[in-house]
Amino acid sequence: MNLEVQLAQTCSHRLLLKNPVIAASGTFGYGTEYSSMFDIQRLGAIVCKGTTLESREGNCQPRLKETPAGLLNSIGLQNIGVEAVIREKAPIWKGWQVPVIVNIAAEKLEDYVKLTQLLNSVPGISGLEINISCPNMLAGGIEFGTSSQAAAEVTKAVREATTLPILVKLTPSASNVIEVAMAVAKAGANTISLVNTFPGMAINTSTRKPFLGNLTGGLSGPAIKPIAVYMVYHTAKALDIPIVGCGGIISANDALEFIMAGASAIQVGTANLTNPQATLDVLEGIEQFMKQEGIQDISEIIGAAH
Repeated sequence: MNLEVQLAQTCSHRLLLKNPVIAASGTFGYGTEYSSMFDIQRLGAIVCKGTTLESREGNCQPRLKETPAGLLNSIGLQNIGVEAVIREKAPIWKGWQVPVIVNIAAEKLEDYVKLTQLLNSVPGISGLEINISCPNMLAGGIEFGTSSQAAAEVTKAVREATTLPILVKLTPSASNVIEVAMAVAKAGANTISLVNTFPGMAINTSTRKPFLGNLTGGLSGPAIKPIAVYMVYHTAKALDIPIVGCGGIISANDALEFIMAGASAIQVGTANLTNPQATLDVLEGIEQFMKQEGIQDISEIIGAAH
């Protein structure tokens, strides 16, 4: 039974995953936090916390709010900064079998380029995931990913600065996600990650104020899964590069929906916070499904719903 998927077919550095299950950025730390709980080497890949040029403390508290079938988060990209990632984390990842992808975030185009140049050719780093849900400070705070032109400019600049595989994580806030996806694919993205969190907020009725310290946050979890599957399904019909589906996956059946909608691989995010072994449970469930259905190769069901 073959679960291997290739996410960077046209890149000089290939990104071959032994299975399609990826730990998503933000809820899996740097991988080391989960390594004592289960064998993380069994996963297809790990995407580390969003990384910026300088370390960040993140937004003011409170930063998390549970919602019906979901979670609002306003972490604010709290992270140790790129230099610490290179110095402290990459040497550990170098000894792992599971590939580690670094999620990068910035508010200016040149900072994306600087991050990429620093991370390029660092042993232990297998690829970059570009978070284009960040506010573009030179464009009035509008997210890079809401504009196909801005998204393409970031992708092109990163592509020119690295030989590593590039995944671009799209924001669902774009008025036309397919248009943005096609633009970043043309600009050099090897893979699309779809989707990031949806903007949302909660009100504390006791204080009559917004609950989150930063007022708004990103909604993730099972509540967004049907919309995410919809976006993956329609985007997959328009692209000829792989898609990594994410948004509300807590079970193998959820993952299989994304795969049959056209995703070559999937990411498990919020579920890691309530079940540290969620990624492994999803992987084992996919394996069980393929055995039961007599499926010999994962490629047999990628896009099967089309």
